[in-house]
Amino acid sequence: MKLNISTWLTLFRVILIPFFILFFYLSSRFGIFICLFIFIISSITDWFDGFLARQLNQTTKFGAFLDPVADKIIVLTALILLTESYSVWYVTLPALTMIGREIVVSSLREWMAEVGKRHFISVSFIGKIKTTVQMISLIGLLWKPNLFIENFSIFLMYVATILTFWSMYRYLKIFLSNS
Repeated sequence: MKLNISTWLTLFRVILIPFFILFFYLSSRFGIFICLFIFIISSITDWFDGFLARQLNQTTKFGAFLDPVADKIIVLTALILLTESYSVWYVTLPALTMIGREIVVSSLREWMAEVGKRHFISVSFIGKIKTTVQMISLIGLLWKPNLFIENFSIFLMYVATILTFWSMYRYLKIFLSNS
């Protein structure tokens, strides 16, 4: 298997995950800064690796598999860490909703691939907006420089949760009409 720059960027994101966790638990401003930096780099490379793969015509089956896996692992890790850190229902509820959605949609994609209909379940524009809002929310919740940013990030988390339901509904509708 030949690796290209897009796949290397995705692998880089996977390698960053243990460091993200490590720096999250360092109880210093430096630790949070590095944790935040890792998350931002992961968010940027998530967009950039797909863009490069399409622009350079270097899309691969392995890259198509690994990219969403890397994205889900870093986002789900951040959601779990933030749920533990904040330890309040209004952060836990949207976090668990987003985690549940990822499980449902991943299962749907796997099932559709199994029955030869994977092309019906592709990433939607709503899903891309959801991911962007979710990433901005998580950056604010990791950073938490002041109460305004924290509250705005929690608000964005709820916006992402609404988009989560919307995109999951879309995937379920497509699944039910094509199964």
